[in-house]
Amino acid sequence: MSLESLNGTLSTTIENKIATITFGHPASNSFPRELLDKLTAEFKKLSVENSISVIVIQSEGTGAFCAGASFEELLAVTNQVEGTAFFSGFANLVNAMRTCSKLIIGRIHGKAVGGGVGIACACDYTLATRDASIKLSELAIGIGPFVIEPAVSRKIGKTAMSEMTLAAQEWKSADWAFAKGLYANTFETVQELDLAITDFSRKLSSYNPEALTEMKKVFWEGTENWDTLLIDRAAISGKLVLSDFTKNALLQFKK
Repeated sequence: MSLESLNGTLSTTIENKIATITFGHPASNSFPRELLDKLTAEFKKLSVENSISVIVIQSEGTGAFCAGASFEELLAVTNQVEGTAFFSGFANLVNAMRTCSKLIIGRIHGKAVGGGVGIACACDYTLATRDASIKLSELAIGIGPFVIEPAVSRKIGKTAMSEMTLAAQEWKSADWAFAKGLYANTFETVQELDLAITDFSRKLSSYNPEALTEMKKVFWEGTENWDTLLIDRAAISGKLVLSDFTKNALLQFKK
């Protein structure tokens, strides 16, 4: 199946009880709201698909894994309702990944920024290349990683999340992400990464699917309030994105 538009691409293949979702966008695999909504819907659809046990999420190309939110759409926000609605897209995606009944494996082949880090952290198991450095740059543009913070803190801890957030201009290496628990392992090449993804997903898909579903619930215990928490956080970002500081910063980044 394939969903294509000017706002990016999304496709899913299913083989041997493994669903592989691939998203893409010309601007470093960033996310306009339409693509966020399509990815969210895909996780919800696959969650009730009995023929699969495991989901792999990956992005197109050989550059960045994901550059986060679309700057074009952020610049187009004119009021708080629009701003909250845009950031709710990331809230809905993280919650769809959290509540998905299938285990989600992240294939992080390149750099991840902002919302891209959030997606990696919302995976249940993440493998990456040594080129997959990460950055939370939101403070540098006048907002903050409010929506994805719970997912990031859950994965790497509040201290490491705080370090990333405050050092908004600083890339953290894949080795750093591995040491903090974001990546389960890292590999020198994409080929080695893909071999590891294939091997691990096949092993997982051979296990009792009911056991996998129950373990997924255990992994995410204590996050039941995220349905409202992440939307509340989206409202904070939706307000801040209207500031002159953020508008000017986004224009500078765009240049």
